Amino acid sequence: MDEILWTPKNIARIAENDLTPEDVEAALLDPVDESVSRSTGRPCVFGYTDDGDYIIVIYELLPQGIYPVTA
Repeated sequence: MDEILWTPKNIARIAENDLTPEDVEAALLDPVDESVSRSTGRPCVFGYTDDGDYIIVIYELLPQGIYPVTA
């Protein structure tokens, strides 16, 4: 898998939904399903956090790796 890219901006964005980078990485590394966001057209995955919460992660594929936009 590509590197997962974290910045203060996307960390703050997922924190707005009470999620951590570890929550998002768990879903990205072991997705249950993959799709495309209807609202943004970006790729997304559905998966579980280590605590068992089912989440969706919207991301962008960049040359440097995977940039989680929101979850």
